[in-house]
Amino acid sequence: MLIFLQYLLAGWAILLIGGLFVGSDPNRRQLMPTWMRLGSSLVLVIAAWLWFIVVQDTAPTTIALLIAVGMSLGFIGDLFMSQDVVLGGIGSFGVGHVAYIVAIWQLANQIGATTAGPRWGSLAAWLLVGEVGWYLVVIRGQTHTPHRYAALHYAQLLAATAGSATGLGLQTAVFLPVALGAALFLLSDLLIAGELFSDLSFPYIGDAIWLTYGPAQMLILYGLYSGMLGFFSS
Repeated sequence: MLIFLQYLLAGWAILLIGGLFVGSDPNRRQLMPTWMRLGSSLVLVIAAWLWFIVVQDTAPTTIALLIAVGMSLGFIGDLFMSQDVVLGGIGSFGVGHVAYIVAIWQLANQIGATTAGPRWGSLAAWLLVGEVGWYLVVIRGQTHTPHRYAALHYAQLLAATAGSATGLGLQTAVFLPVALGAALFLLSDLLIAGELFSDLSFPYIGDAIWLTYGPAQMLILYGLYSGMLGFFSS
């Protein structure tokens, strides 16, 4: 069954990268067709649930379940965003990141990565990054509205995922790809926030968002999967 996870990874890459070559946009915002973007996201959901099945006898299933739920909520968020239902997307992604955070902390406890310094230090540093990024992209020089402050809480949630993953990676280097994935997710979100709230625009910004978001989700999933496989099978 592990070979299917590899095939799914290849399929994800073909859908995501292939969209750059088959799509077109006279407005130069996004080349990737919607169906290929959503298809790549759905592939990761399938991979996450397959991973949950695979690890039943080799690793903590609760962690795999939380990641599968998080990936599924991410796909629901993608569906909302594809229809410009921003609050629905934020809500789905936000709950998904709660699942990621719980999974990462549970994993850290399972493998004994309990040293307080790296975990809490990384969390504090990334929360600061999230707040600074929110200020620069969303609020600086703009009218202060409830939606803009709601974006702060969402950015801090994503930063908490990055901080948790970085703390885990600093203590167990095999999980550093997860930290990179969480950081890319925050970057993708800041691009979306800039476009929504601050008129941020550059050619093919939509593709830039997906070329950070898609790999972010993939690295979170496959980084945790490969790290747990190596750790719990050794």
